[in-house]
Amino acid sequence: MLFILFFIFIVVPVIEITVLIEVGEQLGAFTTVALVILTAAVGASLVRSQGLKTLMNAQKKMQQGEQPGQEVIEGVMLAIAGVMLVTPGFVTDLLGLILLLPFSRQFFANKLLARIIIKNMASQQPFNQGFSSHQSQSEDIIDGEFVNKDHDFQLNNKNNPQDPKDQ
Repeated sequence: MLFILFFIFIVVPVIEITVLIEVGEQLGAFTTVALVILTAAVGASLVRSQGLKTLMNAQKKMQQGEQPGQEVIEGVMLAIAGVMLVTPGFVTDLLGLILLLPFSRQFFANKLLARIIIKNMASQQPFNQGFSSHQSQSEDIIDGEFVNKDHDFQLNNKNNPQDPKDQ
């Protein structure tokens, strides 16, 4: 996890700055800034349209009684693509565009969904344990009813108190 955070907050910005400087030297500062703003605007528009399409597919699956697992994952990927596209820089724009394209997004979503399903199946308990896994198999369980005779005796004695002097 530390490596991922290091990569996101240190390596990616260094790469972005390097690429922005190189593009700026080739095209000029104004053109580079205009390209960054244009990719953010176009990316936000594409994320919105793809997101609505994914939402409609998810609703259609739910109406058919199916679980929209892939659509949920694609929705998360679209959110990540949106963040990448509005982040200034060309490298994050390229990664966001890859996640934005339907065929690549479906490919990654299928791989991720299969991985989640396999992990989920591996972590499940066997069916014979039921819902309560805290009971051990060696525990004896006896089903029955009981009557508290002492309680009945005490109630009867309170209603008919016997004074030892009376005897």
